[in-house]
Amino acid sequence: MADMRDWNRKVIEEFRANGGTVGGQFAGSPLLLLTTTGAKSGLLRTTPVQYLPDGDRLFVFASKAGAPVSPDWYHNLVAHPTVTVELGSERFEAEAVAMTGEERDRLYGQMAARYTRFQDYQEKTTRRIPVIELRRKIYT
Repeated sequence: MADMRDWNRKVIEEFRANGGTVGGQFAGSPLLLLTTTGAKSGLLRTTPVQYLPDGDRLFVFASKAGAPVSPDWYHNLVAHPTVTVELGSERFEAEAVAMTGEERDRLYGQMAARYTRFQDYQEKTTRRIPVIELRRKIYT
């Protein structure tokens, strides 16, 4: 687990230092930083997450590379759906909303068509990988 935290920390540092651009495994992929509130700890946790833009909407996928359980960040946003998103050099609050039914399937299909590893992730697990919209909060 410490290795994954260290890897994430390096990606987060690179993302913030370069206005959202990173190299390595995520080079050329749409990447955002998702900050959630820990479901149990209440502590803020930031995770680099690949996303799918769909018009003005943003979607993330709780794939955990096809593991049998969803990633910690997913459990956090279910408990506390208000999140912070860093997209490029922009930072904003959003509400995390799980997609269901045909819309969920359409969005997951789009992601899998663009990045075939997402098809592999779904085939590796018996769980239905959650698709979450990050709805920008607008303050008036």
